[in-house]
Amino acid sequence: MRKTRLTAAIILLALAFSFGTGLYAGVSERGNSLVGAATVTITNITSGTQAPVGVDAEEFWRAWGLLDQNFVKSSASSTVPSAQERLWGAIKGLTESYEDPYTVFLPPQEAKEFQEAVSGSFSGIGMELGSKEGVLTVVAPLKGTPAERAGVQSGDIIAAIDGIPSRAMKVDEAVRLIRGERGTAVDLTLERDGKMIEFSIIRDIIVVPILNSYRKGDVFVIELYSFTETSPALFQQALREFFASGSTKMVLDMRDNPGGYLEAAVDMASYFLPVGEPVVTEDFAGLSAQAGKQPNVVHRSVGYNVFANKKLSMAILVDEGSASASEILAGALQQHGKAVLIGERTFGKGSVQQLFDLGGGAQLKITMAKWLTPNGSSISDGGLKPDIDVKRTPEDTAAGRDPQFDHALTWLASQ
Repeated sequence: MRKTRLTAAIILLALAFSFGTGLYAGVSERGNSLVGAATVTITNITSGTQAPVGVDAEEFWRAWGLLDQNFVKSSASSTVPSAQERLWGAIKGLTESYEDPYTVFLPPQEAKEFQEAVSGSFSGIGMELGSKEGVLTVVAPLKGTPAERAGVQSGDIIAAIDGIPSRAMKVDEAVRLIRGERGTAVDLTLERDGKMIEFSIIRDIIVVPILNSYRKGDVFVIELYSFTETSPALFQQALREFFASGSTKMVLDMRDNPGGYLEAAVDMASYFLPVGEPVVTEDFAGLSAQAGKQPNVVHRSVGYNVFANKKLSMAILVDEGSASASEILAGALQQHGKAVLIGERTFGKGSVQQLFDLGGGAQLKITMAKWLTPNGSSISDGGLKPDIDVKRTPEDTAAGRDPQFDHALTWLASQ
């Protein structure tokens, strides 16, 4: 069995940049885990080949035979699917009957593209996609990417891609349409506040920004854009700068941060928490009674706890674009009483997926768990609610105003 962990976060980065489907892929038993709307493990199928009790498989084969014997093409342009294509269509229909946006059948070519996106470098427009209440939605545009420069915003609904209606598309399908050669354009129709907005965005190679830090008066600010393999080291360096500054007040800005590696979030939380404290739990509840399901996995602080004997007042900025690993870190620090959350409710991306090889190059991605914060709340159930709710409107952004950041400075001044 081959296991590796990543998340749709960086997988689909190259495609549309969708941190949204998550994935386990690697060489170690646990490996680095990207967390996103989903996390995936690649597994070979060894069971589940028998028809379940009470299901008459003859109905399926009867339908197969009737179609095979009676179907006549209605136009010269139509084609008769091969036996293999019919089988893939049946599996796709079975998968879609679960009505889960992250449970997806990948025929060989799509599976190949998915794996290439994990290991290679691809061009895209730099935004993460997710499914919110069944609607294809922008989780966040990445800083400095074509999507951000074009004016795409968190919460925008993807209504059409190159003229193809896409509101109800699955994330993987939309990503395949948006990805393409560097220098080519993709036309998007986005719905924002009930109005349709047209964008033509030129694809480019996406470089994921990670972190920026600076002083604002007596407040030390860390802007964290993503959770990559190098994020923990950069975060540690920023904390060194924080201590050297003599400040006791910090703003951790994770707005429009779509997530990344689970281990990075756990490592960063460990700077604020004693050893053994829970950071996040992979919850298999409701599935544990089924054969082959595993018990819950609790990811705990390794206990750097560098603020144990130091004064710290900390505000974390979040918004609808804060997702997956951002929600894990923010939720852990909020619920352990280490920081207050200021801004808007987070995206709520917290399901876990497993990727199975079906043979012949085809794969099946199945949601099989969800992320729980330390107090047992599911991240998928509406995201995190800020302690202090502050909106930032498009008008604020256009005018260069940042009421969320200003509110954080006001709150820290009172501490």
